[in-house]
Amino acid sequence: MSYYMKLLLFLYFFPSMLMLNIPQPKLVRLEKKAVQGIFSNQINVGLLENKEIDEASGMAFSRKHDGLIYTHNDSGGGRKIFVIDSLGKGFGVFKLKGVWNRDWEDIAVGPGPDKNLSYIYVGEIGDNQARYTNIFIYRIPEPEEFIEGMELEPEVLKLSYPDGAKDAETLMIDPISKDIFILSKRDSLNILYKTTQEAFESKEAVLEKVMELPFTMSVAGDISLDGKEILIKNYFTVYFWKRNENESVVDALRRDPVILPYRPEPQGEAIAFHPNGKSYFTLSEKRFNIEPVLYRYNRK
Repeated sequence: MSYYMKLLLFLYFFPSMLMLNIPQPKLVRLEKKAVQGIFSNQINVGLLENKEIDEASGMAFSRKHDGLIYTHNDSGGGRKIFVIDSLGKGFGVFKLKGVWNRDWEDIAVGPGPDKNLSYIYVGEIGDNQARYTNIFIYRIPEPEEFIEGMELEPEVLKLSYPDGAKDAETLMIDPISKDIFILSKRDSLNILYKTTQEAFESKEAVLEKVMELPFTMSVAGDISLDGKEILIKNYFTVYFWKRNENESVVDALRRDPVILPYRPEPQGEAIAFHPNGKSYFTLSEKRFNIEPVLYRYNRK
């Protein structure tokens, strides 16, 4: 069966996604500019070599190891973080010690308490039925090397929402302020929440509700290495913001986004900027026997 036939089946069996009343900002004028002048259309980098990665729900580029990407499976996928390169080749696997994967939905790399280190953040933030009192973020310094069978014990931050349980699949770390952002998924207007690095010191915090965004079904996001650009995607659209100097993430997100090129994937739930700023990458879970493919969109 061709890719297109499988994608049509996906759209047929998930009509609720297509029938959502999704509010949209005024993007018609910006969409043409975005496609023509910022990033290229989709480039197929290659199939994932490690077939154990079948429900990739997040991805983030390493800041320490050039060209390497961290990814993970979602609920029930075990405690493993997979390391792949920018061509989809397997490079290693390690586990988080003392925690479990209830529903890992995103991963990010950014600053932390030691200014000389970069850190991996894993978001235990999925909650399809909105039934969990708490969600968690796991933080570890990036490993120096990847050793077979390696297990790393993370710091654990227990979080709750100020307005009741939420399902979320988007975790972002601001490299400038170091703030931690979580974006809800199923609200008709997705809600952005924030906490700080200092919350890890007390090990527990209530998230701060900071704003609503004019779209729904957000599944991934990333902030560029220099903090000047922001990506958020749902199943059908990639939204992009430029951030001005001395501007907060929230202030940047108050402007209408630009729509970037994106060809919908079977169940695309991961996006990441390359640290060099020249491209962004997307990755899908395996659906309808379509193997996960790593895609790249180059800056023009």
